[in-house]
Amino acid sequence: MAEPAAPLKKTPLNAAHRRLGARMVDFGGWDMPVQYSGMLEEHRAVRERVGIFDVSHMGELEIRGPEALELVNWVTCNDASKLGVGQAQYSALLYENGGFVDDLLVHKLAADHFFLCVNAANQDKDHQHIAANNRFDARVENAGERYAQLAVQGPHALETLQKLTRVALKSIRSYHFMDDVVSGATARIARTGYTGEDGFEVYVAPAAAERLWEEILAAGAEFGIKPCGLGARNTLRLEAALALYGNDIDAGTTPWEAGLGWIVKLEKGDFLGRAALLKQKQHGVPRRLTGFEMTGRGIGRDGYEVWVDGDRGGRVTSGGPSPTLNKNIGLCYLPSGLAQTGRTIHIMVRGAPISAVTVPTPFVNRRKMRST
Repeated sequence: MAEPAAPLKKTPLNAAHRRLGARMVDFGGWDMPVQYSGMLEEHRAVRERVGIFDVSHMGELEIRGPEALELVNWVTCNDASKLGVGQAQYSALLYENGGFVDDLLVHKLAADHFFLCVNAANQDKDHQHIAANNRFDARVENAGERYAQLAVQGPHALETLQKLTRVALKSIRSYHFMDDVVSGATARIARTGYTGEDGFEVYVAPAAAERLWEEILAAGAEFGIKPCGLGARNTLRLEAALALYGNDIDAGTTPWEAGLGWIVKLEKGDFLGRAALLKQKQHGVPRRLTGFEMTGRGIGRDGYEVWVDGDRGGRVTSGGPSPTLNKNIGLCYLPSGLAQTGRTIHIMVRGAPISAVTVPTPFVNRRKMRST
């Protein structure tokens, strides 16, 4: 007899989502909103105005101690020694083979204190991985239960959040953060996000989350703020070509293959996975993550086969409609020799080969859009 499924975990905002009529889904064991008013409407709100997401399911780890930096630099491929206090960087935890344990954001709180934001489903695995490789005078703590996380994203994100804090938000540069107060709650305010838009991710104690959610919605009302679900979060990040763990990156892919070589700092000294990455850099990568847009009538969805010149070339890792471009777009791995821009490929859609063409990424460039 099969064991009963574990109950879904809930964020502190679960009741608020249900009051708003959100459509809830099982997302990696979490009861999460996939949409409220509609994915297309929510997507456009973030691109054109402002949206708010509950991302409290994300994981948080903290590393403290005299050799906290040494531990962070051993388990991640970016160089945390370059961080100043109040600065964050995108990085990755790697296995010895150079594949991804996870991608994450590393925040430097002090010389002996780092705060890591990791993917929800990987929090326990990441904690165990770091602890198992900890040979330093530092300790790693699974701190997820201490934090709720709200993401305020879009052209009017700053104006919305500014109403609720004394911090001059313009002074917080991209990939920087500040610990202060938002609407009476102690908060970590980071100028980061997963949408390709400007915005902030706000970490607060779970008990403060629902009140802050409601006050941000009220503050953003004049700008047409929308509560947004996981559906819009996915279409936004795909347009920005931001990697999704489990789809575009996993234990079998390396940063070189995923187009994330910029987060690999071989010159910093030894770290987990360095030898494998160095070897791959010297000999070349067998495949590369490549953007495409459909030219035939069809949508290249996650998992669909990709054919090049009559041979199977790979699979779509992320794919779907782009509300901003009104095109069907996606990402796939292609053999390196076939991964040039402008190549015709075919996506197998319900057994039929539908034409597509490889294109540069990101598909949507916020800064470029704002300047035109």
